Amino acid sequence: MNFEGLDPGLAEYAPAMHSALDPVLDAHLNPSLLQNVELDPEGVALEALPVQESVHIMEGVYSELHSVVAEVGVPVSVSHFDLHEEMLWVGSHGVNGSDDIRQIQSLENGILFLTKNNLKYMARGGLIIFDYLLDESEDMHSFLLTDSSTLLVGGLQNHILEIDLNTVQETQKYAVETPGVTIMRQTNRFFFCGHTSGKISLRDLRTFKVEHEFDAFSGSLSDFDVHGNLLAACGFSSRLTGLACDRFLKVYDLRMMRAITPLQVHVDPAFLRFIPTYTSRLAIISQSGQCQFCEPTGLANPADIFHVNPVGPLLMTFDVSASKQALAFGDSEGCVHLWTDSPEPSFNPYSRETEFALPCLVDSLPPLDWSQDLLPLSLIPVPLTTDTLLSDWPAANSAPAPRRAPPVDAEILRTMKKVGFIGYAPNPRTRLRNQIPYRLKESDSEFDSFSQVTESPIGREEEPHLHMVSKKYRKVTIKYSKLGLEDFDFKHYNKTLFAGLEPHIPNAYCNCMIQVLYFLEPVRCLIQNHLCQKEFCLACELGFLFHMLDLSRGDPCQGSNFLRAFRTIPEASALGLILADSDEASGKGNLARLIQRWNRFILTQLHQDMQELEVPQAYRGAGGSFCSSGDSIIGQLFSCEMENCSLCRCGSETVRASSTLLFTLSYPEDKTGKNCDFAQVLKRSICLEQNTQAWCDNCEKYQPTIQTRNIRHLPDILVINCEVNSLKEADFWRMQAEVAFKMAIKKHGGEISKSKEFALADWKELGSPQGMLMCPSIEELKNVWLPFSIRMKMTKNKGLDVCNWTDGDEMQWGPARAEEEHGVYVYDLMATVVHILDSRTGGSLVAHIKVGETYHQRKEGVTHQQWYLFNDFLIEPIDKHEAVQFDMNWKVPAILYYIKRNLNSKYNLNIKNPIEASVLLAEASLARKQRKTHTTFIPLMLNEMPQVGDLVGLDAEFVTLNEEEAELRSDGTKSTIKPSQMSVARITCVRGQGPNEGIPFIDDYISTQEQVVDYLTQYSGIKPGDLDAKISSKHLTTLKSTYLKLRFLIDIGVKFVGHGLQKDFRVINLMVPKDQVLDTVYLFHMPRKRMISLRFLAWYFLDLKIQGETHDSIEDARTALQLYRKYLELSKNGTEPESFHKVLKGLYEKGRKMDWKVPEPEGQTSPKNAAVFSSVLAL
Repeated sequence: MNFEGLDPGLAEYAPAMHSALDPVLDAHLNPSLLQNVELDPEGVALEALPVQESVHIMEGVYSELHSVVAEVGVPVSVSHFDLHEEMLWVGSHGVNGSDDIRQIQSLENGILFLTKNNLKYMARGGLIIFDYLLDESEDMHSFLLTDSSTLLVGGLQNHILEIDLNTVQETQKYAVETPGVTIMRQTNRFFFCGHTSGKISLRDLRTFKVEHEFDAFSGSLSDFDVHGNLLAACGFSSRLTGLACDRFLKVYDLRMMRAITPLQVHVDPAFLRFIPTYTSRLAIISQSGQCQFCEPTGLANPADIFHVNPVGPLLMTFDVSASKQALAFGDSEGCVHLWTDSPEPSFNPYSRETEFALPCLVDSLPPLDWSQDLLPLSLIPVPLTTDTLLSDWPAANSAPAPRRAPPVDAEILRTMKKVGFIGYAPNPRTRLRNQIPYRLKESDSEFDSFSQVTESPIGREEEPHLHMVSKKYRKVTIKYSKLGLEDFDFKHYNKTLFAGLEPHIPNAYCNCMIQVLYFLEPVRCLIQNHLCQKEFCLACELGFLFHMLDLSRGDPCQGSNFLRAFRTIPEASALGLILADSDEASGKGNLARLIQRWNRFILTQLHQDMQELEVPQAYRGAGGSFCSSGDSIIGQLFSCEMENCSLCRCGSETVRASSTLLFTLSYPEDKTGKNCDFAQVLKRSICLEQNTQAWCDNCEKYQPTIQTRNIRHLPDILVINCEVNSLKEADFWRMQAEVAFKMAIKKHGGEISKSKEFALADWKELGSPQGMLMCPSIEELKNVWLPFSIRMKMTKNKGLDVCNWTDGDEMQWGPARAEEEHGVYVYDLMATVVHILDSRTGGSLVAHIKVGETYHQRKEGVTHQQWYLFNDFLIEPIDKHEAVQFDMNWKVPAILYYIKRNLNSKYNLNIKNPIEASVLLAEASLARKQRKTHTTFIPLMLNEMPQVGDLVGLDAEFVTLNEEEAELRSDGTKSTIKPSQMSVARITCVRGQGPNEGIPFIDDYISTQEQVVDYLTQYSGIKPGDLDAKISSKHLTTLKSTYLKLRFLIDIGVKFVGHGLQKDFRVINLMVPKDQVLDTVYLFHMPRKRMISLRFLAWYFLDLKIQGETHDSIEDARTALQLYRKYLELSKNGTEPESFHKVLKGLYEKGRKMDWKVPEPEGQTSPKNAAVFSSVLAL
């Protein structure tokens, strides 16, 4: 363009942009082709590109700023302005058609490149992030980034691929009626696909279905763009001699979905873009280099044409920057032209700084000081050479000195068993897996296998491994085999009829506290009577878990559903109660503090959940005046009403009422060894008095005040957090236990000093003096400071008297004396939660619980009380003194539970099942897209409600939330460290009898808020999106809703028929009595033989070929019902076991011949085609 007639002052811009670098021309390049072209082999940023002195830029008018040769003689195929940095990306044609770059897209962390059948994602520095190879038959031409992680890729084939950039996997394949998608655009209403046939299709954003179609050109489509409500396209029309460039641009109004007046232009349009600055103007580019600007609804003016001077004969690509201030053109000779409308253009609204490779500093290396020992010699660049290096000492002057291997852990040598010359030993867990540290210095050659520091500050000054942790207190783990948990002997750890809890679930550190709450009879009955509509209610989930613990006869349960709801509570996350898997496995978290925070949280949460419902009639409060309308039964049990008094030094006193659900022990500052009863410390903690800064309304400023706390009402259950979190508190417990030990020895008839040691005979003499109670043994007196009972009395002046209450006091005052006097209560120790310090395993939490008479009556049919140790799934009866013995070197108290004597008599402990038959009736789906035509089941009618003994076919499908963790042993076998975490995704129940037999009445897809790692589509039939309420077309419900349906069926007494139901119920987290389960995997099984798949049984007995491409729970449940009918037929209702045994022998012989594989079907059949289900099809 000619600027001679413009203002000469515009030339002042040029000197600021002059480059000090002289362009270097390729020796093989024709100088005539490089006229007005500057080469830039160093690759500087766009802002620093030099401009010739003869070019003057005028604001608002596009002019050429710079030209550069990308690759001499190689046509530029695509150009793209980076959306995040000041960069221009250019792709070229390859040697053959499959290598040319067809589209480029910049992302936050890198750049996407598309070739014929390859999608490559690279960092801006050149590192490959992924390289996704498409099918060789694909011929891709364009892609579209629909969001930050989803990409649509189209080409000359009849489909469009959807690729997830996070997993680099093809997630969807959309069929295209008109093949040849070469251009794709997107607005907030449609996807726009431009076809080689000249058509433009408008597709729905969610379903990708065609909503409208424009037949733009009769020949082919060259380019199109969309802005606002306008779509403009250019292309070719069919003529007698072939295709001709059409000088009419087709413009469409997207509001009315029709064409408006075509726009005639004065160039042969090959590329077009909307450049909306002040108006919605169009830039139309021809391949010969002509560029014209015009309004899409106006007339084109020939005066608006300017010309790009390409080095080659044709322009091959065109792009516009995000700021609309720069244009880029690429020609057929490899030259790129940059045009801007200002001398200092901005390419992006907010660009970040580009990171370039550091320049080589070989010529400017600083001198190195050889006297510095820490000087890295790697600063000296060493050239590649074949000569002998100075450091290459001859063998005669050097000797190899290999690093000495560390000695084997003594624990490994002790437990090792030899098989031949190979030794095997269990992992002592003193080191990280597969990692052995080396000691580089001779002084460190002695290998310390106990160098791991405990996660608690207690015991850090001493050697933690010197204090042996009793075996029953050690952390228990489940050993997994090929069969999972089926062959793990839980009875070895629990010989009682009480149920343990499995520890492998995330955040299962709270198992001990769940057991404590369960064995509080009023709490258990209250929780099991509770039911509300909240999806994630901890009280409801805890009630379901308590019901499982009730039904279990010694088998362990798992709190997966409760912990799943626990992870969704925002307050739990804010309090730091949700541990990462790595922290829980390594024991990094301070478990003592964690369980005490969890204790406060769960009581507060249950209190809030109960306040939302009316107080059940099954409960009557001990004191009617205390139970207010806004309180709950949890408040009656745990809450303590207090008066907080604040006394300023000016004499002003402020009193306010409050309540608390638990107390925290406050230890005295005096560190002397004087005797201090637990009752005194407890009184000091309850009636707390402290000096602190507080606001005084009288002084109108913060003043030193005396804060005191008085008790109005004592709780029925006294909960105490011990707060032994440092050596100071631990030493206090240890000191008081020693003082109590000496006093107990003195009380039972002997004096003891620090230096004297008693023989066993001396202790026997102290055991039973005449006229005294039997003396406990020395082992029972050690490490005991905690009393089994305490007596608390409310005084008239709002004071509180607390004292230890012993068996001797009971005999002196009488068992009922404490209750006769008003305001006097005796509290008995019911549970202690302790923190086990074990450096080998990272520590654990266990509970000592005094199990009452009602629990023994229900489980064992006997009436007595007994203390038990609960260590996850290890349950063992213990002596009562063991519950209060705390060796502070490895056994630290965390939580104490005291209950009022005769507490259970104050409450009605009846349990009424809150689950009613209405849960089985029809309900609305959570999915927004679900329609009645998509319904796959018919809910039960009132006259179809199941009865005791009715059959129900059941099947469930699952997805994976966490992959399993496994390692290979030294002998090559696989060891499962942590199993995969599964979540139920679909549950189906079909009618087992009646005219509608085989018709599903439950087919629920379970919505999940947790991230799914693997949908297991091949085995579950669940696809991505099926569990998402926004896009799913299935009948979507919450886990709690479906859980209530199954619980009602179990409680009513139906019999479930299915295949592999044990695993299904385990993942759903249900406890089903064995007499209500009819599992075909065991019905068609011979002892010590393999289990047979449902697919093989259906083919062998029913001549059905199921589970072809994927599994369907309706099909599987129906097939299991048919197999059960077949079992009754073959075994004559179980009366002819010998004849059925012959049938099983034939089954196993056939299976071995077929290698347990079903032959490929000629025509796929399913239970729907069977005659027994003709009524289903008719319905």
